[in-house]
Amino acid sequence: MNRILIAEDETRITSFLEKGLRAHGFTTMVVEDGPTASSMARDEDFDLLILDLGLPGMDGNQVLHEIRVRKEKMPVIILTARQGLADTVAGLEGGADDYVTKPFKIR
Repeated sequence: MNRILIAEDETRITSFLEKGLRAHGFTTMVVEDGPTASSMARDEDFDLLILDLGLPGMDGNQVLHEIRVRKEKMPVIILTARQGLADTVAGLEGGADDYVTKPFKIR
């Protein structure tokens, strides 16, 4: 797993993610809106999607739904400020592999 698509519209967070992931040998690409994330999230292009729920144009749950309907199998980690149990359950039941809340640390 080397190629990571980051769907996040907060520049500060994307910068932090890219710096940490690249330091560990990963290649990253950032998209800042839901429609672009949905169209770019392809198994043949990326090994992982880090997905914010609060994206402009289409929220992360819709992006997740679209890529799962398309049968994309890449793991998806939701990274969001939403900490409610209902959001977590919806994300995991929608096909996410993990749910991480902000703030977070890269290890």
